Amino acid sequence: MFISMFGAVESGVIYAIMALGVYLTFRVLDFPDLTVDGSFVTGAAVASLSIVNGVPPVFATLLALLAGFAAGCITGLLHTKGKVNALLSGILMMTALYSINLRILGSPTVSMLHETTVFDQLNSIWSLTGIDQVLNGMLSMFGLDRFPKTWGIVLIMLIVTLLIKLATDYYLKTEVGLALRAIGDNKKMIRSLSANTDNLTIAGVGLSNGLVALSGALIGQLGGFADVNMGIGMIVVGLASVIIGEALFGTKTIARATLAVIGGAIIYRIIVTLALRVDFLETGDMKMITAVIVIFALVGPRILQARKEKKRRLQKRQQLSAQSGGNHHA
Repeated sequence: MFISMFGAVESGVIYAIMALGVYLTFRVLDFPDLTVDGSFVTGAAVASLSIVNGVPPVFATLLALLAGFAAGCITGLLHTKGKVNALLSGILMMTALYSINLRILGSPTVSMLHETTVFDQLNSIWSLTGIDQVLNGMLSMFGLDRFPKTWGIVLIMLIVTLLIKLATDYYLKTEVGLALRAIGDNKKMIRSLSANTDNLTIAGVGLSNGLVALSGALIGQLGGFADVNMGIGMIVVGLASVIIGEALFGTKTIARATLAVIGGAIIYRIIVTLALRVDFLETGDMKMITAVIVIFALVGPRILQARKEKKRRLQKRQQLSAQSGGNHHA
């Protein structure tokens, strides 16, 4: 059980980078970007092709980020300069990326099992610290007999994800970031202040898909392969992470909202892992599980809010009736 939960947290931290990208488009820009399903695979495809051809894993991962940024910029261009509907722009780019990703990979699946990935390099450095032995020794005191192969990936990726979160927070508080947030709230107003909304939108969607592709590249290297279909439903996973995080942790400030997204991504992976341990559910049910999680995350808070509102009204009515009864008695 512990190993399963550990694996969920490990992948959840990496998926959180993708969720941050989805947060930028859906919450900050108010842009329903479906490019995510394609750009996630683009990141994995570019990274795998580069690594197989001898490019150092770190550079291969950065190339994946740039490829995702380019894909996002094209979606932004279609919407802003081509005047194509935002939703349709994402659908068109997602459809085009399927063929592009297949061209990049050369076959539906490319294996990296016999290649050195960025995680292999991290593990070789991490093993020198001896932290694994210390942490596993502490776990053995609690009676656990099975331990993770390494703690390095989850701890290092947590630091990387938090650094990306802090960079996102800082960016959204700059002049350009404030303009991006204003576009999501009121595009006409920010345009009346002579801001170039088109370029800002393109950059915002590009940055979002850059993060998505980075996540795809890392997930591909973690699993040891890139598959042309690995991005199907990824936009729903990203939205689930954002919605769960917001429902549980709130969104009062940008810093809190981005932290909520990371927490939401990890919790989502844990929920999915727990759901798949139920006897009558299978791996093929994962998409259905995701849909159910999103429905509960969307409907649940509203039901709770409605109950609180009903309770508050009832209490107010009782107070008013008590007051009127007291006045009448007087």
